[in-house]
Amino acid sequence: MEIKVEYCSGFGVIQLDRPEKAHAYTYAMLRKIQDQFEKMIATLNVIIIQSTGARSFCAGADLNEMKSTSPLAPLDLLSQKVFDCVANSKAITIAAVQGPAVAGGFELALACDLIVASPTAYFSFPEVKLGLIPSAGGSTRLVERIGKTRAKGVILGGEKISAERALEWGIVNRVVADPKQEAAKWAKEISCSDGV
Repeated sequence: MEIKVEYCSGFGVIQLDRPEKAHAYTYAMLRKIQDQFEKMIATLNVIIIQSTGARSFCAGADLNEMKSTSPLAPLDLLSQKVFDCVANSKAITIAAVQGPAVAGGFELALACDLIVASPTAYFSFPEVKLGLIPSAGGSTRLVERIGKTRAKGVILGGEKISAERALEWGIVNRVVADPKQEAAKWAKEISCSDGV
């Protein structure tokens, strides 16, 4: 199925649904995320992005699909367009991160306004090991959240950030046992408040 969508009272939920691949996204999956997100923002002011299950949030781009793409593909990254759409939306977006958010998965979380994580979640940009850098907005968004010095350590050093450290550094807003439940509660509160 790859994507599940739920319309709740006052907010919407987009779920990545590819647990066998740690919710790594394909080109087709990104298109579905973009389509569903654009439909939701037409009527909703708060949107949660999360994944099914409890093991991972998102492992980023599907590496098998990346191997078969053109060398010029990075010049027109769909992931960057989709994440920019999320980041620049008038809707308030909440990432519910219940497990590892790696590479593009970390970039997707950073594109959201708010991040709720489980104690077992962690965040990393392992691209440097592949001779790459985060290219879908993660580099700039991480700098905005934690500053250049820390961001360089994460991006160039491949440093893994625990949920606890992510909270301390200001990457995430809350660390709770059930981030999906907490995100839904927060989304409901925000959608009911004045001005949203």
